[in-house]
Amino acid sequence: MRLLRINIKNMPRFKGEIDIEFIAKQRVAEDDKEKLCHVFSNVYINPAISFIGINASGKTSILKAVSLVINLLNNESINNVKSKEIMHDLLEEENVSITSYFYDKKCVYKLRTVIAKKVNNVDNSEKFVIVDEKLWEKNAEKVKTKKSLFDFKDSHLKIERNQKEQFLLEDVSVMVAVNKEKQSMFPLRDMSMWTNHNMLNILGKFPKELLTFLDPSIEYFKCKPEKKSADIRLKFYESEEIILNRPSEIEKYLSSGTIKGINIFMNALLCFAEGGYLIVDELENHFNEEIVSTLVRFFLDPKVNRKGATLVYSTHYSELLDEFERNDCIYIVRNRGGIYAENLSLILKRNDIKKSEAYESGYLEGTVPVYESYLALKKVLSTVTVKEIKE
Repeated sequence: MRLLRINIKNMPRFKGEIDIEFIAKQRVAEDDKEKLCHVFSNVYINPAISFIGINASGKTSILKAVSLVINLLNNESINNVKSKEIMHDLLEEENVSITSYFYDKKCVYKLRTVIAKKVNNVDNSEKFVIVDEKLWEKNAEKVKTKKSLFDFKDSHLKIERNQKEQFLLEDVSVMVAVNKEKQSMFPLRDMSMWTNHNMLNILGKFPKELLTFLDPSIEYFKCKPEKKSADIRLKFYESEEIILNRPSEIEKYLSSGTIKGINIFMNALLCFAEGGYLIVDELENHFNEEIVSTLVRFFLDPKVNRKGATLVYSTHYSELLDEFERNDCIYIVRNRGGIYAENLSLILKRNDIKKSEAYESGYLEGTVPVYESYLALKKVLSTVTVKEIKE
């Protein structure tokens, strides 16, 4: 299954609609095709989607929204999904509407899911429930243009949620039936929960080539999980083997960049093998420029990304945008009276303009810290005393 588009309405703290397209919106030239994932006809998917913005612009919230939608499509109970926290500010009389468009086995689908908050008056506990849901289906052969891809006016209504049916849990999508029929899922590896916790979160035998790329001094590194502990063996060249029992001990010997590199590249390796989606928040944290760029290039390389996996990530690092030859895979995230994301192709019509310079110059508006804020901070930093800080 492949996501084509996500549209979200009335999400708390978001401004208006959040509309994210995974397809290539701009014209696809012959030279572009080798770096895109072909779905059917003239529909191609960008293998990397970037969300960039200044601090507190809402990039993490956007990634949580994407994660929530994919988990919903994967039959997950909404109340068991960590990213549901972005809906905590939803009022009881309000609803969140999520419309997902996806492709699978020669068919295009539109799923509209309406979510509400239910509060238990006895203990004030909260849970989210699906109050309405409809799924439309159409033959992909009927799609002649990109504009018609998301037009379902005359399409078949495949499933309509019936609240009287008892077999379906109130926080689980009707996608249960579709996934069972199609024997398909959206493989997801969400690393956003590890953004502020840089510890090893995947065990196994790590490829020597990866270790050398991240830290040439490592001879080998193996982690074999056991029932209560892990057999971890680490050896640096010209040093004795180090044996550990807990993954948390690794940070004594490996840099934060190496640990994060192992986590992300191993998850990427699994994505390349099975397809699906890898979500990473603040991709550049603990990394140098070349390591970050290398990961993005791997997703853009069909020889490496052989199953058409998609990297969905946020970043502050504007130079990383120059890795992309296209503008339609980049979203500028701002927070002005609410979080919203704008596709770069709607702002910069030409692909040959250097994206990092446009971003840093402030031409895109709201992408650099306000100059007055910079001057005020500079003044404080140059005059504040230790006594003032302690008080």
